[in-house]
This record gives sequence, C-alpha cells and structure tokens, in this order.
Amino acid sequence: MKKTISLLLALLLLVGVCTACGKADEEPLSSPRDTDQVYKAAIVQLADNGAFTEMREAFIARMRALGYDEVKMTFDVKNAQGDASTLQTICEGLKSADYDLVVPIVTPATVAVVNQELSCPVVFISVTNPVASGILTTMEAPDKNATGTSNIVPVDQIFTLAKQLTPAIKNIGILYCTGEQNAVQTAEKAKAYLSENGYTYQEVTVTNSSEVAQAAQKLAADSDAIYVPIDSTVQTAMSEVVAAATAKKIPVYGSDPVMVQSGALACVSVSNTQLGEKSAEMADEILRGKKVSEVPAVAMEEFQYVVSGKTANALGITIPEGGNFTVMN
Repeated sequence: MKKTISLLLALLLLVGVCTACGKADEEPLSSPRDTDQVYKAAIVQLADNGAFTEMREAFIARMRALGYDEVKMTFDVKNAQGDASTLQTICEGLKSADYDLVVPIVTPATVAVVNQELSCPVVFISVTNPVASGILTTMEAPDKNATGTSNIVPVDQIFTLAKQLTPAIKNIGILYCTGEQNAVQTAEKAKAYLSENGYTYQEVTVTNSSEVAQAAQKLAADSDAIYVPIDSTVQTAMSEVVAAATAKKIPVYGSDPVMVQSGALACVSVSNTQLGEKSAEMADEILRGKKVSEVPAVAMEEFQYVVSGKTANALGITIPEGGNFTVMN
C-alpha cells in the first residue's frame, strides 16, 4: 500500500514538473505595472509639423494606455527644427544618455539614430522603406536593434484618385527634397508609375525649405498638377506650394492629410495615429522582455483617402459622389 502511494506521489510530482517545463516558454510577458522600474524615452524628429505631432502624441497616448503613466515613463522630445546638422548632433548625444528607449519619427531621424548603433532599443514610427534605407535587413527579423512601423506610399492609388478628380491632367510636376531618402524612394515609384500609365512628368528638387517656393513656381508654370511625396522638408513649406499651384489653377496631390489641411487637393495615406499607436504596442513588447529581433517591423496598409472641399471649390473641381474618400473642409 505504501509503495502504491509513494508511486502515485512520484507520478504526480513528475507530471507537475513536466507541465511546468512545457509552460516555461509560454509564460506571458510581465506588465509594466508589475515592476517599480521607471522608463526614460527619447523621441527624435527632424522637424515639427502636424503629421509628426499626430504620430508623436498617438505614440505617447498609447503608451500611457498600456500602463506607462507619467510616473512609469517620461518622454524627452528632441526636435532638430529642420536642420540636418542639428539632427546629427542630437543623435550623437544619445550614445552618452541613459535612455531605455529611443523613438525616431520617419526616415531621416531613424537613419541618423540607427547609425549611432545605440545599446538601447529603437522603435521607429513611419519609415517609408526600412530595408532600402539600411535600417534593417529584413522586416521579419530586425537585425540592427531597431524595429517599428512602415508607411507604404500607394502611388498607384494616389494617381487613380487624381484621375477620378481631375481626369484631364497629363503632365505631373514632382517636387521633393533630395536629402530625404523616403522622398527620393517615393518619387522613383511615382515616376515609374507615371511612365507606365501614359503620363509625362518633370521634377524639381530642393535641399531645404527655403527653396520650395521657387521650385513650386517653376513646376506650376509647366505642369497640370504637382505631386509631393512623403517629404518633411517640402511639407514644412506646403502653403508656398499651394500658393504657386493655385495661382496657375492647378491641383496639388500630397501624401499626408496634413498636406490637405494646408491646401493640397487630395492625398492617399496611412493614418498617422495608427502608425504611432502600433509603434507604441511594439515598444511595449520590447520593454516587457522581447528582443528587438523578435518584434518584426510592420508595413501598415490600411489607407485613408482625403479630399479638400475648400480647394476643390477654389479650383472649380466637382467632387464625385459616392467615392471612398473623406471630404475635408
């Protein structure tokens, strides 16, 4: 009898040990609420505009909702005010700072941050093409201590919308900054699409926002419409692009709702809020114990179509009814 009881106890103990071993790899990540650790994050951006503000605030709000309240996490916002040398200085200073997380916004800031080879994790927001920009080798397995969200730019859908709103346009002027890889990459996609679909195009490039007005005037004089890719430099001076185009009664097509707010006729883009929120969720996974390499970069593909009713009226453009877009007044 005693041997039978002993054998049963041994079997139960063995089952318990095996069960524990089987669940070891499935143990849930810890919650930030379960520790006393206080996190310090740096948010890095090249410039200040409405799109970047929306991304940044969405990121912070989502982190707060995930349990990183004002006591658990502080955010140090570092803004280069559009100056590339200032951005470089900011990023160099990160190496000696005591941050638990660095969050660069869009491609120029992310490239500058990743080049510093920081020891703390980097979670970027809204990089157009992380692989082509050298930020990681594959989206599935980030290998440079950086992961985050990518905003695919649907140039085909942008020009499909343009054909719907302004079917007569044939010659497109493309305006972008050569110093922004995201802008260069998107402009190349646009040129390829236009060439393959019976359009002609011309491009004028700038190196800083002070050159935008003159470049826009040159394009407006010889184009049926102006297209502005994802580009923080041009976006900073978007009102000047719109002024030049409006003077010639031609539309501007952009790549962000903030451009539409500034007077562009329309855009097709990923939601800035969703980009910020998703990056926050990825940062949470890492702070709760996952390696950066275990958190794949995500290409956001849920697009929003936005048209300016005010600009359409000013240009005498009739917005078709029943379209899958939002009219912004």
